Amino acid sequence: METTGSPAALGAALRERRRSLGMTQDDLALAIGVNRKVVGQLESGKENVRLEIVLNAARALGLNVGVEARGESGS
Repeated sequence: METTGSPAALGAALRERRRSLGMTQDDLALAIGVNRKVVGQLESGKENVRLEIVLNAARALGLNVGVEARGESGS
């Protein structure tokens, strides 16, 4: 599941995972303590969703979020 490059790519990856688990946006919203609109914003790649919400959503979906150094070429 590719999550690098943009908020939209991360949102799409979270949406894909949520759907694969058979969860609705309402289910995820309830699990992380936000309303469904926030989940929709996250999944659409809205850039001002709080980092805490992103991390909580990933955790609720059984995903790890990490930081890795890029290669020497800057890719």
